[in-house]
Amino acid sequence: MAGNAAPEPDPDNGWLALREVAARHAGYFTTRQVLRTGCEVRIRDGLRDGSILRSGVGLLRLAQWPDGPLDEYAMWAAWFDGAAAVSHHSAAELHGLGRLRPRFVHLSARVGRFPLSPRLVVLRRSFARKDVESAGTFLVTTPLRTVLDLAEAGIGQAALDEVVADAVAIHRCARAEIRSASAALDPATASRLNRALTRTR
Repeated sequence: MAGNAAPEPDPDNGWLALREVAARHAGYFTTRQVLRTGCEVRIRDGLRDGSILRSGVGLLRLAQWPDGPLDEYAMWAAWFDGAAAVSHHSAAELHGLGRLRPRFVHLSARVGRFPLSPRLVVLRRSFARKDVESAGTFLVTTPLRTVLDLAEAGIGQAALDEVVADAVAIHRCARAEIRSASAALDPATASRLNRALTRTR
């Protein structure tokens, strides 16, 4: 019966919802989010009139959004619906730890379809809420989690020494905090961290 039919989606509400999603990630959103909000017609019109821009396969952006230096991180956060965090080398660069100069964007993601991009390195893993913090339009691992991740990733001892020294010197991590957290790591990794700590002043 007609009375049992599902209500038609409201395109205006869908557009508002999509804009809210985009606002969380510097104007970026995905074609999956477009389908979920039911505003495909609005997006097609926007692509024609230039108010919507293509940013990659399955990625779009509101043209009115100003460009910023951290847009690439925000774009990938949108791809993963916010369920990813900038991590490892990229997180160290954001926190000002060491001089790793990453050639790729490093992300940790719990769920989601991994995009094919030569600029991206994604590690599928869960992370506790205490291990990440907001950087506005994306999540990033905390300085402590970043130090632990890099130690576990096996970066060279000299590079790890520098990361740990910077973390302590600029008060991103306390020496005791790193030492305590290293106890949960495998013995070889914990030893590398303790060696780095003994070399900090």
